[in-house]
Amino acid sequence: MTAPTLKTTHYEHRLAEQFPDGAPEGLPAPPERSPLPEPWSTYCAERQAVDLGRMGDEAALVWFHNELLLVARDGHAEVLLEGFPPPLQDFHCGSISRDGTIWLGSRRGVACLGRRKWLYWAGPRYLLSDEVLSISEDGFVGAWVTTPAGVTHLQLDDDYTLKSKADLFLRLLRRRHVREGFVTGCHLAAPGDLKHFTLEASDNDGLWTALYVAAESFRYAVTGSRQAQRFAWESAKALLDLERRTPIPGFPARAIVRVGEDVTKSHGEWHVTETYIPPGASEPGPSPDGAWEWKGDTSSDELDGHYFGLSIFYDLVAGEAQKQEIREVIERITDHLIDNGLLLIDLDGKPTRWGVFSPHFLNGSWEPERGLNSLSILSHLATAHHICGHERYLAAARELIERHHYALNTLNQKIMPPGDVNHSDDELAFVGYYPLLTYETDPALRALYLLSLERSWRIERPERNPLWNLMYGALTGNPCDAELAAQTLAEIPLDMRNWPVRNSHRSDI
Repeated sequence: MTAPTLKTTHYEHRLAEQFPDGAPEGLPAPPERSPLPEPWSTYCAERQAVDLGRMGDEAALVWFHNELLLVARDGHAEVLLEGFPPPLQDFHCGSISRDGTIWLGSRRGVACLGRRKWLYWAGPRYLLSDEVLSISEDGFVGAWVTTPAGVTHLQLDDDYTLKSKADLFLRLLRRRHVREGFVTGCHLAAPGDLKHFTLEASDNDGLWTALYVAAESFRYAVTGSRQAQRFAWESAKALLDLERRTPIPGFPARAIVRVGEDVTKSHGEWHVTETYIPPGASEPGPSPDGAWEWKGDTSSDELDGHYFGLSIFYDLVAGEAQKQEIREVIERITDHLIDNGLLLIDLDGKPTRWGVFSPHFLNGSWEPERGLNSLSILSHLATAHHICGHERYLAAARELIERHHYALNTLNQKIMPPGDVNHSDDELAFVGYYPLLTYETDPALRALYLLSLERSWRIERPERNPLWNLMYGALTGNPCDAELAAQTLAEIPLDMRNWPVRNSHRSDI
């Protein structure tokens, strides 16, 4: 591992402890700090330096003019942090672990320097209060932090594996984020309260669920886990139902909910339907389980998710009966697009706001979407041909490539400043690259698509996104910063709640 996982407040799983009423019995309370004796007290007073505590009998730790000094009895001072500017400049307490990790407390959180790198923690995800009164290393790989609101124990854990973290996240996801097979957000009744929440029916149920389908499909392919197989199919069926429960064959909803279901519905157009297209049928019939609501104005995001997630499930997990169900839905969606001039047509007979792939628009006034949506529709057609085998899908792709230069459009799909920088579009691009380069066999087209991917990844590379890095490596065979992907995964907080974060006061960014 290139980075330890920070274990801190996690109310349900006790991965670390936070004690508003002080440390419980059996755990050591942070020690009282005593003033520095001579000669260090004089040294600090003369320089208005901050006393951070004694380091044994022969030296003391002092914060002075934005530098950490180790001061000997004779006044000789050694700069400890030269070349490593800290995130803050107002530290007033500190401690050093036996492995050399430096812990510093301020009125705006805790900073830690170890392995030639600063780490900084503040806000309710990590501390009961940002105002640190004292800090003391715990004799292992952590520290006790005293605040006006109580005591927090922070622990850096090198032995907490990515597998353990994935297992934890899966437990949390299954407990609070799965609704009828859909993976979505949940709204807490009160900040931090994990016991009372309402699931959401969001604009992007299809995309979020598709990413989960892909993840469980990869887990099944690697481990053979029957649980992963079961979860993947449960959510793949949910994706299929987004199309099967609308009254328009080939039109997937943004989200579906049972009438009267206790969910938080996103704003926008919702419709009631009592129809359903069962497996093996091509037209809607009566719903076998009553009325449902479905959300329209479906975005290209949802289509990108369907083709990505269902294709990976199809290749890695599906049995023949499951493959047939996927073929039927992918065929209807693709036929809907081709029959409507590469537009996603809603209940009102008009294109949805973002469901536009037509060359009339993309090579015309839709210049900002030209590269991404060209990439998306070529990916969709390649995926549909792979799953369904229909030559009309290849013919539609050839027309877009030869008459409307869609393959060339993909080269600059990533928009750079001062244009619109959109991380969601980055996501849509990579879930388009993956099927397209998996199924495309023409060497000339592959060369163009690989150039597009190379440019996009080089722009994204500083963000250290694990999924983009690993997709790039899988599709190209090139080095893909796998170690940085692992570092990002290790540093992602264990607490997945949305807490406020403020970095405007930091001096290192």
